Amino acid sequence: MVLHHQAFFLMRYAGGQGCSWIQDNSIHMHQNPNSSRNCRRGSVDSAFPSGTAEVASVENLFEYICSGPLLGKIGLTAETIAESIDKWILYGSLLCRLFQLSDMYLTDPQRKRFYHYYIPVFIWCENQISKHASQFKDGEDIPPLVIGFSAPQGCGKTTLVSALAHLFDVTGRKSATISIDDFYLTAEDQGKLREANPGNSLLELRGNAGSHDLPFSVETLTSLCKMTKEGMKMKLPRYDKSAYNGKGDRGNPSAWPVVEGPLTVILFEGWMLGFKPLPVEAVRAVDPQLEIVNKNLEAYYDAWDKFVDAWAVIKIQDPSCVYQWRLQVAFSMLEITRSSLLCNHLESLLTVLKFHRNDVFLQAEIAMREAGKPGMTDEEVTI
Repeated sequence: MVLHHQAFFLMRYAGGQGCSWIQDNSIHMHQNPNSSRNCRRGSVDSAFPSGTAEVASVENLFEYICSGPLLGKIGLTAETIAESIDKWILYGSLLCRLFQLSDMYLTDPQRKRFYHYYIPVFIWCENQISKHASQFKDGEDIPPLVIGFSAPQGCGKTTLVSALAHLFDVTGRKSATISIDDFYLTAEDQGKLREANPGNSLLELRGNAGSHDLPFSVETLTSLCKMTKEGMKMKLPRYDKSAYNGKGDRGNPSAWPVVEGPLTVILFEGWMLGFKPLPVEAVRAVDPQLEIVNKNLEAYYDAWDKFVDAWAVIKIQDPSCVYQWRLQVAFSMLEITRSSLLCNHLESLLTVLKFHRNDVFLQAEIAMREAGKPGMTDEEVTI
């Protein structure tokens, strides 16, 4: 599944920083290439309420939903949308509550994010879960479906996954969210990695292949996939990016969130999820420092990708946007933590970010998309 979702990422930052959704286009959660040509007005009267004002409102929403760019890619038609219009309205209302918005006063970017992006992806997830469950006999334990979300850094995938998890939870289906960030090495082990690779800026800080605790990944994902029964509980690891003045460390287990079984779905997200190693010659031509990172990728399929049952690969038009997005995330973290990161560590971070402006990021993403998950056809990977 590849979501050609270029415009929405630009919306994420169009209004500036530090404002609420009402003031601009940013998403602030409470707490913490074409439109579908199959979506033409169909037989929808039976799905609509009878009141004149309500009919006009729901009809407008129906037309708006049908103008979205993802519907044809995920197999939705005007008829299927009409049949499930109550569900779309419910999901929109739940998202408005989550983000503390009024469904009567959504801006156009907010409506697009909900009805052209979040809800279509959620319905795609529901369909994948139904297909997954149909493979098991009555009475059998059904393991949670693992959906992998691969998208560039800073583009809003964590917010997307959090919104999807909320929709699952409030509609009675238990979910777990996990990020590749949660599998970073401890601060101590990251220091050892840095010492073992002197002068390699790509392994100086967390982020690239080699900076993750892969055995810990396997242990965590294996345990999550066994959460099939009532009463089962498990703590989800979390990484503290603000620790050690922004260099980060694994969070204190006492603060890790707890999930309870039976899980319906595991939402697994990360910027390099699904990446495959490139030929050594191609890597060396980009930057010699990348060679060991590329080599490290060889171990990531068994640690991460083999657990993924369905893929959502979110593309952007210009990978150079990642540099600016990550800067915004870094400075937002500074404002929140009020740490003294701006000296040495931020300078090191900029070095790594500049690396992502060149062809290596684009080459890696292209290679990932072409290869897909081993065993998958292009039709299964692309919507």
